[in-house]
Amino acid sequence: MATYNLSIYPFSAIVGQDLMKTALLLNVIDPKIGGVLIRGEKGTAKSTAVRSLAGLLPLIEVVADCPFHCDPDDFSCMCENCREKYEKELTFDIHKVSVKVINVPLGVTEDRLLGTINIEKVLKDGKKYFEPGILAQANRNILYIDEVNLLEDHIVDELLDVSAMGVNIVEREGISYSHPSRFILVGTMNPEEGELRPQLLDRFGLSVNVETLKDELVRKEIIKRRLSFENNPEAFAKKWQKEDKEIAKRVVKAKSLLKKIKEEEWVYDVIAKICISANISGHRADTVILRSAKAYSALMGKTSIEIGDVETAARLALLHRLKKLPFEDEKKVEDVFDNIQVLLKEYEEKKDLKAPMEFREKKSLKLFHHS
Repeated sequence: MATYNLSIYPFSAIVGQDLMKTALLLNVIDPKIGGVLIRGEKGTAKSTAVRSLAGLLPLIEVVADCPFHCDPDDFSCMCENCREKYEKELTFDIHKVSVKVINVPLGVTEDRLLGTINIEKVLKDGKKYFEPGILAQANRNILYIDEVNLLEDHIVDELLDVSAMGVNIVEREGISYSHPSRFILVGTMNPEEGELRPQLLDRFGLSVNVETLKDELVRKEIIKRRLSFENNPEAFAKKWQKEDKEIAKRVVKAKSLLKKIKEEEWVYDVIAKICISANISGHRADTVILRSAKAYSALMGKTSIEIGDVETAARLALLHRLKKLPFEDEKKVEDVFDNIQVLLKEYEEKKDLKAPMEFREKKSLKLFHHS
């Protein structure tokens, strides 16, 4: 069961921003998607959504006193100390802990991020002594980078390398130490403060643009909910506890359904057509779309992929990978997605597939019908 923190704004109480919430849930269902980059103005619930996400996740079992929170049931992803202990004792003391949001502060140093090997103790004792960094804390948690575009490029590179490999390797003076570092990666940024380099953008699995909501009734509801939460956080959280638990159950169920979903040949076919038509460089996007389509299908309670699942996945996976010239109109980006819709509709009719023929954001709204 998830631990419900009554001091955190509930995930299900966030008004609108359904694509953002969907992208976050897909990464929980399959962390190999590679994280999500959330781009938007200040005050659009980016940070709120990330912190709320942790409250949906169930407790995890960890090896007691392990700084990397190693999974006692996964020998292949254990740190060196836990492996040695298991080989000697064949057992562990086990604790259950909540999934946490681990922050990467601006100005973080490489040693603080990666950790460091204490050479003095190595020379003195003849044993490796590793001082864990932020990536040690992040293992099996959510790693949150606010204002990721303001971090130094080499720090972002290190983060994304570890995210892709699931292992952090630190080397100093010819001595190396490695430990597991598998996490759900979430970066947020305000594009007005500068963009990430295209090479770094591509390393994030999914991307979502969040905008200030213009509808008067929606903005009115946002004000009411925010004030209600600030006046009495516990009472407000209890009001939304049932909805949050429903989403949490769907995520747990989706994780089990994910293993049952098979990739049919038409899925590979249509994903390849989408990436070619959108003029996407490289092949990372193809795999991300496939993983995201499977996760979205599982989130919707299905055991097979439909055309609509692929379209939703493509919208999330391609936004930050589209080639865009300076000062180019945003309409050009929408034109690409319009072309993808036409392609999918033609493909669906050709294959006679029983699936939605157009992207409907209302479909994702079913997850958040109380929003």
